[in-house]
Amino acid sequence: MSLLNETLEKIQPLDEKMMETSKKRVDDLLKPVGSLGVLEQIAVQLSGISGEMFPDISKKAMLVFCGDHGVFEEGVAAAPQEVTDLMAKMVIEGKSGVAALSKQAGADVFVCDVGMMSDLDPKSKILDKKIRKGTSNMRKGPAMSRDEAIASLEAGIDLAERAIKNGYNILGTGEVGICNTTPSAAIFAAFSGVDPGELVGAGANLSEEKMINKAQVIRDAIALNKPDKNDAIDVLAKVGGFEIGAMAGAMIAGAAHRVPVLIDGFISTAAAAVAIALKPEVDGYLICSHASAERGAAFGSEFIGAKPFLNMGMRLGEGSGAAIAFNIVEAALYMNREMTTYTAVGLGVV
Repeated sequence: MSLLNETLEKIQPLDEKMMETSKKRVDDLLKPVGSLGVLEQIAVQLSGISGEMFPDISKKAMLVFCGDHGVFEEGVAAAPQEVTDLMAKMVIEGKSGVAALSKQAGADVFVCDVGMMSDLDPKSKILDKKIRKGTSNMRKGPAMSRDEAIASLEAGIDLAERAIKNGYNILGTGEVGICNTTPSAAIFAAFSGVDPGELVGAGANLSEEKMINKAQVIRDAIALNKPDKNDAIDVLAKVGGFEIGAMAGAMIAGAAHRVPVLIDGFISTAAAAVAIALKPEVDGYLICSHASAERGAAFGSEFIGAKPFLNMGMRLGEGSGAAIAFNIVEAALYMNREMTTYTAVGLGVV
């Protein structure tokens, strides 16, 4: 049995009994019921994920996957493709947005090459799980083979499982890959049937003219490749990206090991759509961090049934929103663990 199938089979539903117990305690905390909003929901979800009232989420890992895209040659990006390599290096050196924000949150950052065009320096701290140098141009044929799509998922599973075995108990997902909003929009278009024109955005400051082209490129890719919306691996293979598959794999691994995984923005949400399509129970293990300003992000969150709790006008990607959300998730745990209850002080619930 493949690593992917083995991991999918391990995934169980959330612990409903523990969630009920946690909900009763959260409602009994010394505050009006519901007055701490999303923090209350997160606390209950954490209990359902872990099977514990007060799970340990103190050891945080941000997993950043990097890859390039053949569809870049269709003029769907404002930045040169070499920026993927540059940004991967900046993340591992602690000089990028996600690196800075992860440092503030007390999260360790791991960077993994699953498909960059560049060759890694042998001395690089970037992990090498390169499937090949960039996907193929989806406007001319499938972005990758089915076997490569599975390999991308398994690369993410492998890195996440290594982190979990090393004691990390909450994961964030991030990515680096110039023009990867294009395959992300294509994934949602393939799954939903929505016209790409409703989903494509500026990415890294794309012009209006190029956004129109970007939508047409996706229409052409879907018409040519005919991804099967009922087969998540086929969708990933036909119009996806290696780093998107790897993020989906990390989410699957988190669910299999009952570890919460933070979704970042639009691209991470596309990965979540793939993961949930492969195993619907993955959904309960995912915490959606922020409402990305990227066009299509609101649709993506709604499509997977997620409700982002941060709305800060961000659209950087990299895992930046997930890094900030580590703080919010930890705050939810502190709320549940540290507050006293009406019962403890001898009062009735308000």
